[in-house]
Amino acid sequence: MPGITIRKAEGADARRLAEIAYRAWEQGILPLLTARPGLRDAERYRLSQVVAETLSRIIVAEVDGIVVGWCSRASRRAYIPYLFVMPELQRNGIGSMLLRRMESMLELGGAERVYLETPADNVPAVQFYEKQGYRILALRPDGRGMPQPFMSVHLEKRLMPFDGDIGHED
Repeated sequence: MPGITIRKAEGADARRLAEIAYRAWEQGILPLLTARPGLRDAERYRLSQVVAETLSRIIVAEVDGIVVGWCSRASRRAYIPYLFVMPELQRNGIGSMLLRRMESMLELGGAERVYLETPADNVPAVQFYEKQGYRILALRPDGRGMPQPFMSVHLEKRLMPFDGDIGHED
């Protein structure tokens, strides 16, 4: 897909990022859950909070100047908790670009491995991460203490951090 740029998130992006996350959740995760009153509103609120709390650790993908996806990293470890792309633009390489860029950022910070997780029943996501070079480490119950816990696939990818002198040209 031509015209894709990746940049750091800005405060003005927050509402758009929360909406992208909600729409991706609605398509990919909601069908895996049993409907209950207030579920959609609770998740919309949670995702808005996630964006607000992690904005400084988010990168975004833009197509022709419009934000269409985002990826975040944890503050103190090589963990990628969120990667979302607008549902109608998935499978166009945007998620792969975001993931590679975040991996590069973590690698430059000295990380030798990067970790992430996704619901086990979200087969397209598991397959996506495996295609990106991740391997499954474990299958565990989701840790959010939801009334209806589901299993999460924990994945890992080995990085190759640079451990030498860059040198300078004269």
